[in-house]
Amino acid sequence: MSANVYAIGDNIVLKAGLTRTATGDRTCRVVGLLPAADRGENQYRVRFGSENFERRIVESDIDTSETASSAKKDEACADAPSGPWLKPSSIRIGK
Repeated sequence: MSANVYAIGDNIVLKAGLTRTATGDRTCRVVGLLPAADRGENQYRVRFGSENFERRIVESDIDTSETASSAKKDEACADAPSGPWLKPSSIRIGK
């Protein structure tokens, strides 16, 4: 079995050539976990943001280096201060 196990909601990047457009976005979201395939690989149901259907992929279809680097970018964005972008104390009302 593989060490990389992705959870529902994780964003992953597929290897080039698996989608119809090689120049398109290869990032998709895991929407379901399936039983292991005959070769013992984990299977996932994924969905691209621009599609209205799901695909079945195996773990060998995932580009682990790209997925790891995109996860680091997501973590960096998550480190930004969280809070409301609109603060009532900063609103000025004209008289």
